[in-house]
Amino acid sequence: MRKLIKQRSVINDTWKYVDEEPAALAVIVPLAQFLAERDRWVGSTAILGVRLTPADDVDVLKNDIARISLIALEFGGMGEGRGYSQAQLLRRRYGFKGEIRAVGKIQRDQLFYMARCGFDAFEFPEGTDFDVALTAFGDYTVAYQSSTDRGLDLEKRVV
Repeated sequence: MRKLIKQRSVINDTWKYVDEEPAALAVIVPLAQFLAERDRWVGSTAILGVRLTPADDVDVLKNDIARISLIALEFGGMGEGRGYSQAQLLRRRYGFKGEIRAVGKIQRDQLFYMARCGFDAFEFPEGTDFDVALTAFGDYTVAYQSSTDRGLDLEKRVV
């Protein structure tokens, strides 16, 4: 069973990708397939997740956001930053309250910043040391920028 970090704990993943198990109770579908088969997935009894690539526009989900429970945002490596913007848009503009999961080539050093942008789950590449990855959330105790996580911005702290 796949493991991931969710809400700062290591858990077993209960979700399946559609190519792993199409009839799963909780299934993650690529955006292109979701759009091509929208009626099928929106009418399904499965708990629905959608996976976006960095080039995908989150705006195409705005009318279905209430039906989607998980959005997985793909990262191709450290230099890929569009997922941060996608997560911010989902949380702030579209009010998405479900799970936002970082998938792909993510690394420990990105977790603190991803959490600040709205990610609450992290699916790492095979062989990741989860105990080491969890330490990333304690790297900083104060942040200057506003965020969607529970952290309090420096400018809003009472001195």
